[in-house]
Parts: sequence; C-alpha cells; structure tokens
Amino acid sequence: MHIAIAGNIGSGKTTLTKMLAKRYGWSPHFEPVDNNPYLEDYYNDMKRWSFNLQIYFLSKRFKDVVEISRSDKAIVQDRTIFEDARIFAPNLHDMGLMSDRDFQNYSELFDLMISLVKLPDLMIYIRASVPRLIEHIQQRGRSYEQTIRIDYLKGLNDRYEEWIKDYKGKLIIVEGDTCDFQDNPRDFGRIADQIDAELFGLFSKQ
Repeated sequence: MHIAIAGNIGSGKTTLTKMLAKRYGWSPHFEPVDNNPYLEDYYNDMKRWSFNLQIYFLSKRFKDVVEISRSDKAIVQDRTIFEDARIFAPNLHDMGLMSDRDFQNYSELFDLMISLVKLPDLMIYIRASVPRLIEHIQQRGRSYEQTIRIDYLKGLNDRYEEWIKDYKGKLIIVEGDTCDFQDNPRDFGRIADQIDAELFGLFSKQ
C-alpha cells in the first residue's frame, strides 16, 4: 500500500509522515533534503541550478516509486514524483528560471517515467497559506531556505491548487492553517479518521 503526502515547502509533510508511520506502523520514505548536493547552490542561484536540482529530485523520486511498487509493505511517502513535474518545474519555467530547452527535456523524461507508475492508494494534500509556510520555514531554521522568495512560494501554491483540483485518485485535503496535527491530538485524530474511512471503511477500528 502506498500513501503519499503532498504539500508546499514548509507545509508539514515530514512531520505528518512521521506521525502516520508511528500510528499505523507504516514504513516512511522521506524526501532527500539534507544530503541533496544541489539545494544550497540552487537557493543562491536558482536560474543556474534549477535544471540540475529538478533532475536530481526526479531520479530519486522515480527510484522511490519503483521500490514502493515492488514492496509488500505499507509505505507513507514524503512528497511525490507528481509534484516535481506538475508544480516545481513548471513554476521555475514560468518564472524564467528554467529555459524552454531544459523544461522540454525534463518534461519528456517525466512523461516516460510516469507511464510506468500508478497513482498512490491515497494522496494526502496539506494546504497552507504563504504566511504559514514562512512561519514553518523560519522555525526549522535551514540556512539555505531563508532566502526563498515569497513570489516563489506563492507560485508554487497556485500550481498546487491547479494540480489538486484535477487529481483523479483517492484524496484527503488537510487545511494546514487551521489543523494543528502536530500539537493537537484531536486534529490529528480527525486526519486518522479520514484515512480509516478511505482505506479501511467507515467502521474500521484500525
């Protein structure tokens, strides 16, 4: 079983992934951030490093999806391959931070990859406003994230909303501005109830 957590930078994906893994005994797959060789360079010069970063993420994400498809475990994944191609790369292209040539190359590679994988059994999208994202980014204090532009985050949010409204698989939307799943057990319980209903049926005691 494959459960995926989607959401903008700072929305709380990693936190929710850890909490769900603990509650259900699922195996967590985390986004490769701390060992990413491009992130610091990217945030210092996005135009120069955007293609390199997106190819790195795409290769890692495709590897994850292939491993998940071959596993007999229940896996909860922090960020999905769809977000890279439907949100991050197009946003960079629209902002003039990825060339037409690089974007076409990237898109053709993604289309080939996506033809070989299926949708997750459940997608959980954490929706959060830009002020909320900034608050979380500042709290966690990653030095390379402190230079992220507000218009960049807004562009990503707009693309997330466009993508999610046409998403075809099973979907739960978490309102990150009002649902404090990290510190409020009742809020987290509501998310778990929705998951139980989607995956196990309304009367599951999972």
